[in-house]
Parts: sequence; C-alpha cells; structure tokens
Amino acid sequence: MSTRVIIIAAVSADGFISKGTGVPWDLPEDRQHFRTLTQGQWLFLGRRTFEEMLGWFRDHHPLVLTRRPLPAPWEMAGVECLEAALAKMKAGGGRSLWICGGAAAYAMAMPQADELILTVVAEELGDGVAFPVVDESEWQMVRQEVPTAGSSGPGPTFEWRWYERVRKAGGAR
Repeated sequence: MSTRVIIIAAVSADGFISKGTGVPWDLPEDRQHFRTLTQGQWLFLGRRTFEEMLGWFRDHHPLVLTRRPLPAPWEMAGVECLEAALAKMKAGGGRSLWICGGAAAYAMAMPQADELILTVVAEELGDGVAFPVVDESEWQMVRQEVPTAGSSGPGPTFEWRWYERVRKAGGAR
C-alpha cells in the first residue's frame, strides 16, 4: 500500500496561515474537524507549531522538524527532514503523514503532497506567514463544504476544501 502525504491547514482568503505565531482565528468547529481527521495519525510539524500544540497529542504520533533535541517524553519525535519523518512513520506502521504546519513544513511537503485539506477563512490578513501557492495545474478541488449555519460560532466564516494532486511539480502523475 502506498504512502500518502496530506497537508492540512487553515488559510486566510489572501493566502496566509499566521501573522507570526499561532493560528489567528478561534474556530471551534474547525478545531474539532482537525482533531477528527488526524485522530490516531502521524503528524509532521515544525517545532514552533509543535510547542503551540502541546496538549493536543493524545493519540497522535507527532514528528517534529527540528535541529535541537526535544524534551521528554518527546525526545524520539525529532526529525531533520520530511524523508526522515516518512521513514519513522513507515517504521511505526503508518500509511499517511499529515503535514500540520508551520510554513517550513508546508513548503517542504508541498512537492510530495498527494492531498490538501484546507480551511479557507473568509478574512484577509494582508501579510504574515504565507501558505505555499496552490497551483491549479497540479491540484483539483474534489470537495467543498460549508459548516452548518451558526455552528462556527462568533468567529469569521470559513469553508473546507479538499484537493487531490493532478500531477506533481516537474512531471506527470
């Protein structure tokens, strides 16, 4: 069975994931969506994202992009690159690696990603930490879903978009 690389991100309407630290929106329904989709999965994330998410990892298998040792009990979760994360995931019996941010992890994984699951927030940040450009010649939106009316709370409106790779950068699929 083949390995899948899945990018999951919340992105502003103008293509940013953050103003510098943390997710700039409080979207409880999207947070639950993330937890449901990634439950029990292998996650690849940058160190700052990992530190911001400490406490989330109940049944996840986080692999952290870092050059420095991680504190206990996470000392074995550190990896230096995407390939090392994929190797650890496969050795642990995983079949999918979920890329959860930040910008360096997304940029590293985008050329190898098979699927994108984006929460597109109807708000413009104007600047900040950019998400990689989704090249329409390489990606096809296969599903779009708007949360049920009133369920997203007082924050900005958003929708979920699922994309599948049509062809990888630099070659046919």
